[in-house]
Amino acid sequence: MRTRGMTKAATLCAAAVFVAAMGPASAAPEAAPAATRSMEQPSPRTVLVDCFWQAQVRPADFMLACGDGNSRLTSLRWSQWDQDKAVARGRNLVNDCDPYCAEGTFRSYPVVVRLDRPERWDKDPDLRHYGRMTLTYPDGRPERLAPVETYPLWD
Repeated sequence: MRTRGMTKAATLCAAAVFVAAMGPASAAPEAAPAATRSMEQPSPRTVLVDCFWQAQVRPADFMLACGDGNSRLTSLRWSQWDQDKAVARGRNLVNDCDPYCAEGTFRSYPVVVRLDRPERWDKDPDLRHYGRMTLTYPDGRPERLAPVETYPLWD
């Protein structure tokens, strides 16, 4: 019986030593002072909004002519995508609509795509969307387009 009492006493002493070694909660190290903590919130992601009002990041393909599908970007390879701008090389697949769009032929042109002018996106205020797209045609272009075309983007 005496052994059982000694075991309980030893266990209680070990527990007391453990708690004392841990110290009171107020002895725990403080969090970093407010002056050293970053007051800035992380920047929201910047996205490209597609025809279906979905946020896209580095899409491989992108529809330009949402109504009829007669112009789209394909094979996009993004060399830059950050909160201020994005740059890609790819192809612009455009219907020549000759003699009319339903009978036209899709032709492919090399294109450099630049996205910029980020804005807050009303649909999702945690995201920003690019507000402008510039297409540069380095080697051939659709007949009715200039070598550099700039378009406002929807949100």
